[in-house]
Amino acid sequence: MIHVVLFQPEIPQNTGNIMRTCAATGAQLHLIKPLGFRLDERAIRRSGMDYRKEVNYQLYEDWPDFFNQHSDGMYVFLTRYGKKAPSSFDFTSACGDIYLVFGKESTGIDKAILKSHLEECARLPMKADARSLNLSNCVAICIYEVLRQLGYPGLSSVEMIKGADFLEHGTD
Repeated sequence: MIHVVLFQPEIPQNTGNIMRTCAATGAQLHLIKPLGFRLDERAIRRSGMDYRKEVNYQLYEDWPDFFNQHSDGMYVFLTRYGKKAPSSFDFTSACGDIYLVFGKESTGIDKAILKSHLEECARLPMKADARSLNLSNCVAICIYEVLRQLGYPGLSSVEMIKGADFLEHGTD
């Protein structure tokens, strides 16, 4: 299973977009406190997180709380300091769960965490003078790299809601 881990996310709209991506791909979402927003129903509606009911997510007090519960599996930490592209990791060789860890929008993942996982740090390739991409875009890119390597297990490659032949026979 693919797990998306958000270390102290700050922007509710990013988390809402990530919830939607997780719901569409079957990924499990983990949120590590402190969050830069509330998860109550009113705040969720305002930030567009209507996918909260469709995504499987868990909340943790801090990194040790999360890692003590999920220490097994393949970990990849996305950071601007990473020296490998996500595509350089062989996700097909993962024995068990795959954890993609992303940091808060302002400062990323805590450096103490990164220093203990240097070989598992990745960076999305981009122009040298670009600092970063939007967090929700990074999550989507990385989830789909894992899914591409695994052959998109459990995902449909055709339109199921309106039908696979909607373009040929459907009307708006």
